Amino acid sequence: MVQKGRKISILGTGNVGATIAYTLTHQGIASEIVLVDVNKAKAEGEALDLSQCAACVPSVTIRSGEYEDVAGSDIIIVTFGIGRKPGQSRLDLAKVNVGILQSVMPNVAKIAPNAIYVIVSNPVDVLTYVTLKCTGLPVNQVIGTGTLLDSNRLSQAVASYCGVDTKNVNSYVIGEHGDACMAPWSLCTISGYPMKEYSKKFLNVSDEELDAELENIYVGMVKSGSKVIQAKGATFYAIASSTCQLVKAILSDTNTILPLSTILNGEYGANNLCMGVPCMVGGSGFKKVVELPLTEAEQKILNEKIASLDATYEALEVRN
Repeated sequence: MVQKGRKISILGTGNVGATIAYTLTHQGIASEIVLVDVNKAKAEGEALDLSQCAACVPSVTIRSGEYEDVAGSDIIIVTFGIGRKPGQSRLDLAKVNVGILQSVMPNVAKIAPNAIYVIVSNPVDVLTYVTLKCTGLPVNQVIGTGTLLDSNRLSQAVASYCGVDTKNVNSYVIGEHGDACMAPWSLCTISGYPMKEYSKKFLNVSDEELDAELENIYVGMVKSGSKVIQAKGATFYAIASSTCQLVKAILSDTNTILPLSTILNGEYGANNLCMGVPCMVGGSGFKKVVELPLTEAEQKILNEKIASLDATYEALEVRN
């Protein structure tokens, strides 16, 4: 069903931006979609191609435009930047993409000062932080996709291991969208049943076997993005679906809790940096961090991940 008066602009029409636009179109989330890219011909082509889906999808106006055309947007999705190449870490992209974002976003924020900004470009945690700092926008208006994709990947892997529907799994990945993340297994449940207990009771797995399986699942989740990139050159379907999951949560204004990137001031032991943590979001954007109880061992692992991410912020000199 079309939501009237819901204008969504997408900055960047590469694989990720175009796939997000396609997903928004088929799900009937927006009433208007504006595509902006420095490659104007690419944006025009994507808009034309999508607009020709009109007979098959919920009604929506799709067009390409300039940065000035994002005025009045309810949500602006940021996907521009240099994409990650095979064998390249997300943080290898940082300096280039930080520079691109700093040159563009202050002007965009002036054009659409009331929009909610969803940061998808990588490294998403650093770029969420830089967006907040270079635009002066309130914290509630800038949200990174954070570890939402990682958490969805983890839930899919857990579901496959346990032999259940992914919708029966509730799990979180906390930390960086990248290598410096961790999976708090104490919070992972199968229809409310603690995953570790479920595995022992219903899968007859020993403690030693389970520890090995959990490590395999975690490593597989962390490496899954690189595996896709090596196989097909880029990842875009899963991040597009995850981004639309966030957009729907904002527009529905139902106080949904998702693992997203926001600036932290002591929560989970992190200070003056953005990283993926469970957040409540609604119609006004980010509402609050939800601090879930970690075990002592899990917090120790998270502290190590935070130290790694903190070193990246220091190396990039993005802090004020």
